[in-house]
Amino acid sequence: MHFARQAPYIPAMTARIEVLYHVKADARAIEARAKAIAVEQSVEMPVSAIDDPFVLNEIVGRVDSIDDIGDGVFAVRIGLAPDTTGFEPGQLLNMLFGNTSMQEDTLLVDADFPEEFVTAFRGPNQGLAGFRARAKAESRALTCSALKPQGFPSSELAKLAGQFADGGIDFIKDDHGLADQSYSPFAERVRLCAEAVANSSARTGIPTCYLPSLNGNLDSLRRQVRLVIMAELSAVLIAPMTVGLPSFHTLVRENPDIAFMTHPAMGGGARIAPSFLLGKLFRLLGSDATVFCNYGGRFAYTPKECGRLAQAALKPWSSVRPTIPVPAGGMVPERVPEMLEFYGKDVMLLIGGGLLSAREKLTAETARFVEAVKR
Repeated sequence: MHFARQAPYIPAMTARIEVLYHVKADARAIEARAKAIAVEQSVEMPVSAIDDPFVLNEIVGRVDSIDDIGDGVFAVRIGLAPDTTGFEPGQLLNMLFGNTSMQEDTLLVDADFPEEFVTAFRGPNQGLAGFRARAKAESRALTCSALKPQGFPSSELAKLAGQFADGGIDFIKDDHGLADQSYSPFAERVRLCAEAVANSSARTGIPTCYLPSLNGNLDSLRRQVRLVIMAELSAVLIAPMTVGLPSFHTLVRENPDIAFMTHPAMGGGARIAPSFLLGKLFRLLGSDATVFCNYGGRFAYTPKECGRLAQAALKPWSSVRPTIPVPAGGMVPERVPEMLEFYGKDVMLLIGGGLLSAREKLTAETARFVEAVKR
């Protein structure tokens, strides 16, 4: 398969990236601390040693505002030069938070990007509309579950996939921990699970979609995508923080007919607000659906943060398509009405262990979940 190579996007210098940090500091020290972050995230050297006018005027980060938000925390807004990112995903994150991520007093909260970033990165291939089209669901919330546990052979995972599909679920994803292990090789698992779901759909008429989990370096990821296409599948799961943002974005741009569901693994490895990382940055780089930890589950996200994340994924943003929010993490069918009330219908509800716990009644419990969402 031939992969088209694109020349790097190099726009003219215009407005700055406006980055918001929350910084813990003494009121007497915050101005100096803010200036230090601006320098660290731009030139990373004493400004007094720089005499080049272009570097001083265009490249050195600038502190735009400092606001006391209470409890010894300040909202610091810093303007960074777009060209320092090279309009490349890894370097973008590096310039936003690379060195400062190692300083425990600072949280990366948000960033507003000039329009040229939309032109350079382009966002989701299909977004919310793409997942709705796959499920043939124009307006209702969508449903999803996960194949688990680690250690199951491909045949057993395929059996689970068939049972989920018989229950009428819209999407079945691999658990993000499933890779190319000896007990469930990628090629074998994809073939068997795709066949099980296709056979179920032929019986029920429900267009359930199976999403294999991609892992490895870029060469491995490309091989896996080819296997996905050979299996006549059109959506995948990927964890951008484990495979790398550049590899993720490259796959998205190379495969416009594939929908990418992103997993938050390692999303808590740095002090970055989930609403920005999972909702906004992943969306900019090409996430069609973003999985995140719902409030009240086995993780510590608050309802406020979940609401911000869903808003970042869905709100109008130039030509960037909306990304569908996928709250997950210890959810159970009994919480469906509450989650629909909180998120509305532009959401995909993901329940994994809460359905698998039904064991021999998995298909019936899946059908109950699906019906609760469709009401």
